[in-house]
Amino acid sequence: MDGGRPKCGGWRWARLAVKDLRRAVTGQGRGEGQIAWAGRSMPVLTAIGERFAAERPFDGLKIAACLHVTAETAVLMGALHAGGAEIALAASNPLSTQDDVAEALREYGIAVHARAGVDRATYYRHIHQALDLGPDLVLDDGCDLVNILHTERTDLLDQVSGGCEETTTGIIRLRQMAAEDALRFPVVAVNDTRTKRMFDNRYGTGQSTLDGIMRATNTMLAGRTVVVAGFGYCGRGVAERAKGFGARVIVTEIDAVKALDATLQGYEVRPMAEAAELGDLFVTVTGNRDVIRAEHLERMRDGAILANAGHFDVEIDVRALADLAAEVHSGVRPNTDEYVLPDGRRLLLLAEGRLVNLTAAEGHPAAVMDMSFSAQALAVEWLVNERVRLAPGVYDVPEEIDHEVARLRLAATGIGIDALTPAQEEYLHSWRVGS
Repeated sequence: MDGGRPKCGGWRWARLAVKDLRRAVTGQGRGEGQIAWAGRSMPVLTAIGERFAAERPFDGLKIAACLHVTAETAVLMGALHAGGAEIALAASNPLSTQDDVAEALREYGIAVHARAGVDRATYYRHIHQALDLGPDLVLDDGCDLVNILHTERTDLLDQVSGGCEETTTGIIRLRQMAAEDALRFPVVAVNDTRTKRMFDNRYGTGQSTLDGIMRATNTMLAGRTVVVAGFGYCGRGVAERAKGFGARVIVTEIDAVKALDATLQGYEVRPMAEAAELGDLFVTVTGNRDVIRAEHLERMRDGAILANAGHFDVEIDVRALADLAAEVHSGVRPNTDEYVLPDGRRLLLLAEGRLVNLTAAEGHPAAVMDMSFSAQALAVEWLVNERVRLAPGVYDVPEEIDHEVARLRLAATGIGIDALTPAQEEYLHSWRVGS
């Protein structure tokens, strides 16, 4: 420690002593304490960061990032900063920023352009400020930063040699850009790794979404009807956790294969027009817009709860809800607004239709983000080494990175697995041996 501050670009946040955590309880160094607490639950990223600090793979590189400004993100920023990167960070959601964490990052030399609760214009201004760094690489969560680069900051495009995208919504946008030959540099689809889909999307979203809903409403799920819109990896996780709490779960889908999968797992599958009349709680997890529209809102029961776990605030048509309402009572509970329809029915909208797990709760547990951000950190390192050979487009994370993240996680938790014997290796690589 030097003057009470960690050395090595702030990377030693993950190793802060218990006394530093106690400072957080009294309000002193609270952001540091939050980061330290997250770091203790992120052993894989901690190990990667320690290697980066020794090898300095990002010396001389500038990284602009648009991510949720949370303690877990701070551990990722610390790992990249320890590896030599100069970083500017903006928020990917105006309601998810932890101001104490943002301030702690600034004190350790990372430029943070984010503040909790800003309006839409300020949100985009912050992204522009992060891009003012003149980045060599970009990290995005939802494709807003990449979109601005390609529409409003095209003067910076020639310098950007690659990027990473964290979430499903962003990858959908990027693949469309690539299909239209609009994407100007290679982007790694971090969201599409097996470990990310399993740990983050399914288990992380499943738990943190219900955590946010229960904090906002204090509702009991047992015996209630929960409608989950979308049965991808995230929707599957939400449905599983709701079922585990004793809820009756109805799934809505547009994909026949996913709908069939849901029925084989024991869920009811209905169109939203039918589910709207049956649900007590609605959770959208699709990555698309207008999943719950005026015609659905008009059919809902008194007291129905509306929550979104998709990236952007477009899955529930909030404008249509406001137009339908005779009265709006904001803040009837923290992160809960009550919309009263002309016939007296009340609909409760959580987190203004934004990500309920990050607005009404704390997002994924640090152990979940350890996996996601470890894959992201290793993908950035891979991109630095491969970017000159990559044409513009969307690339999968190399399989060896996915396996390395899983291997490090198992090692950190003391779990051992078997290895193939030489005879088994030979058998798998031979077509001559039969029964």
